This record gives sequence, structure tokens and C-alpha cells, in this order.
Amino acid sequence: MPKELNLTLRSEFTYTVPSITRGYTGQTLYVNVGDGAIQAKPVTEEMKAKFTGGRGFDLWLLWHGVHDNTRWNDPENEIVIASGPCGGITQYPGAGKSIAATISPLTDVVIDSNAGGHFGPYLKFAGWDALEVQGKATEETLIYIDGTTATVQVFAAPDDCPTDTHQLGSWILNHFAEDEKDKGWLSFVSAGEGAGHAYMGSLNFSLYDRKRNALRYKQAGRGGIGTVLRDKGIKAIIVRTPPFKGDSNGPADLEQLKAVGAAMHEEIATWDPVQNRMRNGGTSYLVQIMDNYDLLPVHNFKFGSHPDTPKINGEIWEARYTQGLPDGCWYGCTLACAHAVDNYKVHTGPYQGQCVIVDGPEYETVAGVGANCGIFEPWAILEINFYCDTYGVDTISFGTGLAFAMECYEAGVLSLEQTSGLDLHFGNADAALEALHQMARGEGFGLILGRGIRKMKQHFARYYGADPDFLNDIGMEAKGLEYSEYVTKESLAQQGGYGLTNKGPQHDEAWLIFMDQVNHQLPTFEDKAEALHYFPMWRTWFGLCGFCKLPWNDVVDPKNARSAEPAKIPHHVQNYVDIFSGVTGREVTVDDLIAMSERVYNFQRVFNLRLGKGRRDHDAIPYRSVGPVTEEEYASRRERYDTQLREWLDLDPDTMTINEKLAAHRAYRTGQYEHLIDAVYKRRGWNNNGVPTVEKLQALGIDYPDVVAVVEKFL
Repeated sequence: MPKELNLTLRSEFTYTVPSITRGYTGQTLYVNVGDGAIQAKPVTEEMKAKFTGGRGFDLWLLWHGVHDNTRWNDPENEIVIASGPCGGITQYPGAGKSIAATISPLTDVVIDSNAGGHFGPYLKFAGWDALEVQGKATEETLIYIDGTTATVQVFAAPDDCPTDTHQLGSWILNHFAEDEKDKGWLSFVSAGEGAGHAYMGSLNFSLYDRKRNALRYKQAGRGGIGTVLRDKGIKAIIVRTPPFKGDSNGPADLEQLKAVGAAMHEEIATWDPVQNRMRNGGTSYLVQIMDNYDLLPVHNFKFGSHPDTPKINGEIWEARYTQGLPDGCWYGCTLACAHAVDNYKVHTGPYQGQCVIVDGPEYETVAGVGANCGIFEPWAILEINFYCDTYGVDTISFGTGLAFAMECYEAGVLSLEQTSGLDLHFGNADAALEALHQMARGEGFGLILGRGIRKMKQHFARYYGADPDFLNDIGMEAKGLEYSEYVTKESLAQQGGYGLTNKGPQHDEAWLIFMDQVNHQLPTFEDKAEALHYFPMWRTWFGLCGFCKLPWNDVVDPKNARSAEPAKIPHHVQNYVDIFSGVTGREVTVDDLIAMSERVYNFQRVFNLRLGKGRRDHDAIPYRSVGPVTEEEYASRRERYDTQLREWLDLDPDTMTINEKLAAHRAYRTGQYEHLIDAVYKRRGWNNNGVPTVEKLQALGIDYPDVVAVVEKFL
């Protein structure tokens, strides 16, 4: 029982903490907060061979936990969290990821999202390869997994237990940590008040920063997993790990890990200071670069740059980061990009006047709640960042959703009456913050905004008489998930990188915009299709094993430029081959790593089919991500678009009206996207409706009867 806390115990389970062998504990933990059931499940050799870990284990457990008609708020929906066999090693940078999965409130299909922090590795060190949570509690609940006493307990949360994450974190440390040193062995997952009212709720994964002597948080933000956590009545899932060492992951060859890691640490120390300076500024360095290439979303993705971008570029944030170097979210990560602003004084809302730590802001947050909403005030971006985190709201969905609402307001779709009095002109930071506070309270226009763009489109058309075609053109969502923050009009490959994902438009599958648009490395449909096979498979692999992708491609030895395929960064790929073998003892090749991902990726596609989605029409994307929707957009790049009409279509723009020009672009560009879909489906071994063939499933070794039965319905 936690110290000095008279908690009501609802259920309890004792277990034996196993020795971790070659990256695996050999068991997963099942907790049902509805009926109180707790049990251990074995990790079979089939699971390890076919699904590897991390996202693979998440999907496998979720598949067997839900029904064909399960929806996000049904009791049988699950949240599954795992880190993968390499998760928790300290010899190689970026090995602290947790991967969470559930059926999404936004998309109605499986969403997976990853986060840094300490939870996933600590869960493993406490004895579990994955955690599977099911059911709905009848009262607010805490789940406590104590690897030091080998017990799992489910408690009723007391009345004084806060919900918003930064307050909840202090409460947990005060009541669950035995002493100051013990704070570092605790980690938890939570979601705040906002996640209880919005469909874009995020999960906060804690890490205790020993240098700051304070808690920080990393987010698994995408798709509303935090909403599912709050719908289940869970305030926090807490894990305590026994003290661990560099060999606690039980690697097959520790010396191999040390050697590969040492070389990578030296590479980071040598080249990061003269390349992207991730150790200094994190991902915020991207802001000015994206602006320079017309790729930074501005005013709901209408434009790709703005004169005020220098007010929020990487230098601004680097000057505000206060901890110094390194500042990472997992032990041993020398890239250490997880920066934060200390002692930020909150200006608005329920925590006005408090001094808090604001993690980041990351590029996606600066671009999403900043430039995309026309907000170029650093204080406002920090304020929104803090409140999104503590409320448990995804900054990407919030920023992209708010930008959509702002354009609707400026276009006359919304009035002041319909926005609860909010003046949603682009750039109105005060209105943006009030919308966020309304969202957290579950009232006013904030409640509508929190449902996400897809449901906003339906609402505006049904109740306000808005033109559905216009809403579909400018609503930057696909599959129900809001776009992350890159303008894709001139990158067909990146349009596919967003539209042809299983979970929706998230750049963690394929970030091809520089290869395609800037460096012109993918000239043919076949080239693009090959990239849209390899890179999603490769990035999926990080989620199977517990890795962050940033050490792969955000610092690179210049010798890489002389390799046969520089974009793949082959010497880093070989590092991962060696690390995986060093942990698991399985001798593998690069092709083997891709095959691991291909099995899981195709399995997830079939999972979508099982839930009623996952076909060609579900891979459609909004036209704004393809080409110019409005006269204003066309005028902003008139010379470019006129030149394209001449070169692509042999048309004379001087003889055409603006509407004729817009129509010609739309016909050509949408046709190109359809051709891309054909090429990608062929490369992936799917039919022309986006369904994996039985032969493909057989080749991958996942032709289980229940999987084949789903596919055969659509062939």
C-alpha cells in the first residue's frame, strides 16, 4: 500500500518478476478495471517471431481483445502499451519509447502512437512486455504496478486526487514515492480533464528529471488514446521499477551493444553541433527550414511561409530552453533532444500565476498551434503547449482543428453566435486559448472543436448550412485524423505518405517531402511507390522495438553521402541490425527487419478491414493537401501554378479564368494521386481496392484463419 494513503483496494494480483532474457520478460499483464480481473499472459515464441514487440504486441493483443463491431467507448476496447525487445537499453540513443494502441474515437480504427519518457522500459523492468487494459470502471481508478513487491493493485482514486496531469504528478509522487530517491523509479501514464471531453485526448508519459528534481511528460498524442483512458475511468497507471543497470534488458551480447553505441555517440558528438543541433534545440530547428521551402503550414495549410516566422523559429526556443545539455527523455540518449522551458508563468485559465515546466515546444506544436493558426507570439504557443499537455489534448489535432475552424470563421461559415462569442480570426491567441479552456470544461464551441475536423464538418453542414464540398476541401483530416504539420501540395510522395497510412495522416510512417519535392529523388510513380513501401516499413520497425527514429536520420556522418542509397542512411540501418541481434541473439539482415514490419503493417490493414474501414475510399485525402482550393491560394503562388499549367498540361494560363485554372489543376493533381495509389497498392501486394491478398498474407506467414476470413470478404 502506498505510504500515508488510505486507498480503497478494488483488486490485487501477485506475480513473480521474471529475469529479462534477450529483451523479453516472457509475459504480458492484463487488467480489467470493470470486473477487477488481473492476470498474466504468456508471450509465445509465435508472438516474438511474427509480431516482434511494441506495436506488434499491441495489435496482437488488441485483435484478440475486441470484436468486429467494437467501438472506441465500448468496455471491451483496450489500451495496450509496450516498448519492444530493445526498449530500455542504455547503450544506444533513443531506446526509451513506449507504443500505445487502441480503437480511436477520431478514426474508428486502430490508432498507434508513441512517446518517450520512462514508462515503457519501467514496465518491462517491473516484469511485463506489455500492458493490456480493458473494461470500464464505475469510479475513478488508479492502477499500480509495483515491480519491487511484485504486486498489481487497482484502487479507487480518492476525492483529493487531481485529474490534470501536472497536478496529478505531484500528487502521485507525494503519495507513492518512499523518499526523494524513489521518485526516480516511478513513472505513470495519465490524461487530463480535456481528454474527458475531447476526442483528441493524449496520453502523458512521465519521466522524473533528476537534474531538475521535477516531473516532465512526453505525449502519445495521436488519435485520442487519452480519451479512451478517461472513458474507462482511469486517472493514472503507475509503475515502479526496481533499480536497473545497463544489462537489465538481458541482452545476448552486451559488448556488441556497447561497441555499436559508442560509435554512434561519437558520431552525434561530432556532427550534431554542425548539422541540426538537436542537442541544443530539439525539433524546433525545423520551423525556419520548412518556411524557407514553402512547407510550413500557415492559415490552415493555405500558405507555406509567413514573414513573422522568425518570431517563432528555432533560435527563439533555443534561447528559452533552460536546462543545458544533455536533456533527454531516456537514459543513454546522447542526442538528447527533449528540451523544456522552466519556470514559465501561466497567463490564463485555472492555473494562472503558477510557474510550470513546459516540455518543448516541438516543431509540430510550434507549426500547428502557431503558424497554422496565424499565431506568432511565443508566450501564446507556450501557454497552449502547457495547457494541451496538462489537459491531455493532442497539440497536432488541436492546432490543425483550430486552424480549420478559423478559416471557416473568416469564410463566413461560422458566426460569433456559433463560436460562443469567440472571434476566431487567424492570429487571435486569446480566442485560441479560450477555445482550449472551453474544450477542457466540455462547454461552448470548445466542445464542438474537441470532436475533431471530421465531426466538425458534419456539424457545420447539418446545422449551419455550410457547403460540404468546401468543408471537405479545406478540412485537413484523413480517416478522421488531423494532419501533422507539413504542406504537401508539391510532393505527391508525401501526399501518399499521409493518405496511404493505416492510422491516418501522421508523418511518423513516411516523411518523404524532402526526397521528393526538394531533392527530386523520386521522379517516377515506381520510385514513389518503392519509397512508400520501404520507409513506412522501416519506421514501423522502430515502433516494434522501442526506438525513437531521430537518431536514425537527424544526425548523419557525411560519409553517408557516398553510399548507394543515402536517404536510407545505410550505416545507421546496419547499426540497428547489430543492436537487434545483440539484444535478441537472432542473426538478422536488413531485409529481415523490413519483413518484421511488413507482417505487422499488413496485419494492421486487415484489422482496419475487420472494423469496417481500410479500403481505397478510406485512403482519400482533402484536396488542399493536393492543390490550391481558393483564388487566394492560387494568387499566392500564381507564377508557380501558371508555369505548371504550361509545362504539365500545355495550357496557356493567360487565356484562362481563375476558375478554369483551379479546375485544370484539380483534375490533373487528383488524377496523379489516383495513379500513385495504384502503384503503391501494387508494390505492397494489395489489390486495387487496397486489400492485402491471401497470397500476401501467406508469404508473410500471417494467414491465420481469422485473418484470412476478414480479407476474403473484400476480395
